[in-house]
Amino acid sequence: MTLVHNWHLGRRMEYPYFESRPKKQFAAIFNINRCIACQTCTMACKSAWTYNKGQEYMWWNNVETKPYGGYPQSWDVKTLKLIDNGENTWYTDEKDEKLSPYGVYEGDTIFEASAKKNLNQWAVGYIPEDKEWRAPNFGEDVAKSNNKPDEYSSLPEHSRWFFYIQRLCNHCTYPGCLAACPRKAIYKRKEDGIVLIDQKRCRGYRKCVEQCPYKKPMYRGLTRVSEKCIACYPRIEGKDPLTKGRPMETRCMSACVGQIRLQGFLDDNPKNPVTWLIRHHKVALPLYPQFGTEPNIYYIPPRWAPRSYLRQMFGPGVDEAVEKFMVPSRELLAVMSLFRMTQTIVFEYKIEEGPKVFETVIHGKKFEMFNDTVIGFGEDGQEIVRTTVEEPLYIRDPKHYNSI
Repeated sequence: MTLVHNWHLGRRMEYPYFESRPKKQFAAIFNINRCIACQTCTMACKSAWTYNKGQEYMWWNNVETKPYGGYPQSWDVKTLKLIDNGENTWYTDEKDEKLSPYGVYEGDTIFEASAKKNLNQWAVGYIPEDKEWRAPNFGEDVAKSNNKPDEYSSLPEHSRWFFYIQRLCNHCTYPGCLAACPRKAIYKRKEDGIVLIDQKRCRGYRKCVEQCPYKKPMYRGLTRVSEKCIACYPRIEGKDPLTKGRPMETRCMSACVGQIRLQGFLDDNPKNPVTWLIRHHKVALPLYPQFGTEPNIYYIPPRWAPRSYLRQMFGPGVDEAVEKFMVPSRELLAVMSLFRMTQTIVFEYKIEEGPKVFETVIHGKKFEMFNDTVIGFGEDGQEIVRTTVEEPLYIRDPKHYNSI
């Protein structure tokens, strides 16, 4: 084991390989508050990558209903039990923004728990049974009651809640799958941080399935090798003719009906919309940061779910993130207007101020809405998208017979 810095945890941790971060890291943000669980993203991925024999139960992208859903079933609950830390152990009294915007995690990661238990492997984990992979929509729309903890029913009662969470490979900075593979068949690309499996080297030992806490590598019995989300890397590389050589969003991102997704790269530019939302405004949070893999898929937490549940899931930054989302700043409204406005990846944004169009009080705080224009630029600095905070209204000419 070696010591590496995990900025989600605010400290150094044990990992079997030396720290080696890419120049820019593939990342994405999901606004859970907007998701309607239409599963368009799921089917876009399925029709592109996992439609062949032996892949019938492979869903690289899936949308789960929390708290009862999961694919495979109970993947998160089982992993939390393995690190003996169902409740987060965070020290948040003194935050060091240079180390972590959330605080310091004082519990064990999946790697440290394995060392403490003297297991003959790099991380704690388990291999799900076949029956746990049977239904990607297990527990869909099943709600939990706050009044009676053991009761679950359907909405819309405010005392009952659920939310949808969108899941794919997190392309972690410290992947459990990469650490686990005895064949060194899994690698993280230096140019963009995408994690891939070399299927010529893979022998189907399923160590990656066992030690990935998110259960995103999947074993294909027909070929006897493991497969996983490849982040649609030909699109990321700009090989799709639609974007004329510019990096392009993945299939699941570009198909999103609810406009809940923004994909890009984590870098050092504070005017990169992904970097700003994650590192600077801190409204988008990692999923189960206590696992220790430093995942690179981030979420804007649902404002209606119990905070205690959300803190367990996204760490101690939940309260600040939800409050910022409920009463959004002028810049946040503008940046969020970029969500799903283009298939070309935005590397930088600029805001042109517009007139004030609305004013009210939300949760005792004054809120003002301005119809600003936000402009997105590509990697080459060229403008690729321009939109306003208020959606423009277009009235069709009445000469068209099918106008409403």
